Amino acid sequence: MLDHPIFSESIRLIRSLLAEQAAADPALAARLARLDPLERDVLERCIHSSGDPSIAADLHFCPGASAAGAAALAAGAPILTDTAMAAAAVAPMVRRSFGNRVVCLLDWAPDQAPQGSTRSAAGMAGALAALPEPPLVLIGSAPTALEVLLEQVAAGLVPAPALVIGMPVGFVGVAESKRHLAASGLAHVRLEGSRGGAALVAAACNALLRAAWLQAASAPCPALASESGA
Repeated sequence: MLDHPIFSESIRLIRSLLAEQAAADPALAARLARLDPLERDVLERCIHSSGDPSIAADLHFCPGASAAGAAALAAGAPILTDTAMAAAAVAPMVRRSFGNRVVCLLDWAPDQAPQGSTRSAAGMAGALAALPEPPLVLIGSAPTALEVLLEQVAAGLVPAPALVIGMPVGFVGVAESKRHLAASGLAHVRLEGSRGGAALVAAACNALLRAAWLQAASAPCPALASESGA
């Protein structure tokens, strides 16, 4: 899986910029130092997608969540998104890697929003009931869908997802849903504040897919490893 030269140069520039900012900001330097290589990949790809290096101060990783998400993707976990845009944005990387099933919760949403709720919230409930195994969930636009997910897991109605990438964008219900995600105990990656969106959740997922695929490609063949150890 070869990166385009423009992407490679962009990542080089992002790393240089982060290094400059960290040199002037001890708090940022400490935050970056706590990231493992996979978390750095996710951060860099999110910055590349958004053009916003300040994301580094607001991107939070539940310990071990990124590795768990990458492992789940490598094992074929389905990917559930809250928008068709996010589903379309991860589809090319999925085709180049593990071929995971990619679905949008709106496929289960009613034509009209239920009274007092949203189409996304109803679609999340339907999707979680229909999927045969825990998905990796991407929420870039719908805090109500994130709330339904958290409520259903807390009530024991559905198993915990493999990973939640929680980055709903906006000003209504967004901060609350991110706060609830932070306290949920679920494996997750979240972006604090009002920022988020389909491009960012897709960028994070694509970083995990790419890292998992490269790791799988570099793993020694079991037969060859057995022969070399004989």
